Amino acid sequence: MTNETESRIPLDDLLVFHQLARSLTSSFDLDTILRTILEQMERIMEAELWTLLMLDEATQELYYAIAAGGEQEALRDLRVKVGEGVAGWVVQHGETLIVPETSTDPRLMEEGGATSHNIRSVIALPLRGRKGTHGAIEIFNPRTEQMTDYTIAFLHILADHAAIAIENAHDVARIQQLTITDDTTGLYNVRHLYDVLGRELSRCSRMKLPLSVAFLDLDQFKLVNDVHGHLIGSELLARAGQRLRELSRKQDWCFRYGGDEFVILMPETSAEEAHARANNLLSALMNTRFRMKGGMELSVRASVGLATAPIDGATVHAVIGAADTRMYMVKSNGRGQVWHK
Repeated sequence: MTNETESRIPLDDLLVFHQLARSLTSSFDLDTILRTILEQMERIMEAELWTLLMLDEATQELYYAIAAGGEQEALRDLRVKVGEGVAGWVVQHGETLIVPETSTDPRLMEEGGATSHNIRSVIALPLRGRKGTHGAIEIFNPRTEQMTDYTIAFLHILADHAAIAIENAHDVARIQQLTITDDTTGLYNVRHLYDVLGRELSRCSRMKLPLSVAFLDLDQFKLVNDVHGHLIGSELLARAGQRLRELSRKQDWCFRYGGDEFVILMPETSAEEAHARANNLLSALMNTRFRMKGGMELSVRASVGLATAPIDGATVHAVIGAADTRMYMVKSNGRGQVWHK
């Protein structure tokens, strides 16, 4: 018969579990959650290296989201395909993998992310939630005496709670994304424009840097709806919006302002640079042939008004108003141009 004292969970382990549960439920920030998982699991088992990999669903590859011992920088650009190596096998099968020190398991040979370490053994656990497996935790060269059934079971419990916290963080992020995204184009919406522009104006003002805004209106777009119908019109709007995103720099922000109007926010960009960029963007946009789902090809023309802070104003409404006014000046002077002063 098992002694009651022996079957009781140690207080230290209960405290670890309590701390993890409290930390995971107090934040919906994914980076915070991942760091909490690793910090708490390190308290349970000593090992030479801990890594936590997350699944990129688009590419079906795992990336190193966080690693203990200052290894994250070295692993930042490495990718592991699902099915390859220890982590890839764990994610593919949704099962824990324990490779003891005496093993010559070929999956260890495929573990490219840890080639700088002398890998002798590994424990890998899937981060499996209600909606699938989201990644894996790897524990390299754990202390042999700690690889007990009790410790492994405790790691499983923590991994399960971690997976739920990750899913909750993803759900919150999706909801937040929906509130700032335009349904038709997939670009940010006007509500988010005012938030981002306000923050960028404050930042650029502190750093004494310029900020430019391009207000773009598609010329005579009503004719598309009248001739081809609103479904084609919505499709063309979506394609034009995505083309604007493609033509913009990584640091620029693209928004659908409403109707057939778009705004491109260009941080740290002077009036002269913004004018040159807007001219190039407008030319490329108007030279694009958009192939619709039904096979027809359409193009768009546009008028662009530019404004630059602080010379055209230092507030959100002043900068947007100046760019909007100049866009209508283009409309009154032949369309298809950029107006910046």
